[in-house]
Amino acid sequence: MVTDRLTDDDRLADDGPDEAPDGVTADGPAPEEMYPGGPEVEVELRPQRRLRIWQLAPIVSLAAVGSLMFAFPLAFDFGDSGAVIAMLGLLICSCAAGWGMMAARRVGYTWPGLPPRGSGRRPDWRVVLGYVLLVALAVILAVWRVARLR
Repeated sequence: MVTDRLTDDDRLADDGPDEAPDGVTADGPAPEEMYPGGPEVEVELRPQRRLRIWQLAPIVSLAAVGSLMFAFPLAFDFGDSGAVIAMLGLLICSCAAGWGMMAARRVGYTWPGLPPRGSGRRPDWRVVLGYVLLVALAVILAVWRVARLR
């Protein structure tokens, strides 16, 4: 019966051979051979992820108009029409917030705690639940305040 036993001389070290045959070996071509035309220049091929002014202007203006329409009836109580104007302002503010989120999503921004778009990762349910509760609380408080105007 023949047994295949390895001796200490036949085993490799965990990190490779103990010594290189001729000292240090070259890993590849020299930098002069890789870039014969001069130094390497790095160029960014994709555009920067920024919201442009034409994306921000309608969102900011609608948010400002909606905020004023929402705030003035709540602050000064203009009689019976105050609740309607306040709800219209709340609607315009919500639309501006939605547009802002969609514009930010187009340029690649995400909410804190959520994975980037196209990463293949699933969002954490606790973060999503926190955002849902925050939005629900804001809506409940706004509707409650407008309902108290009547």
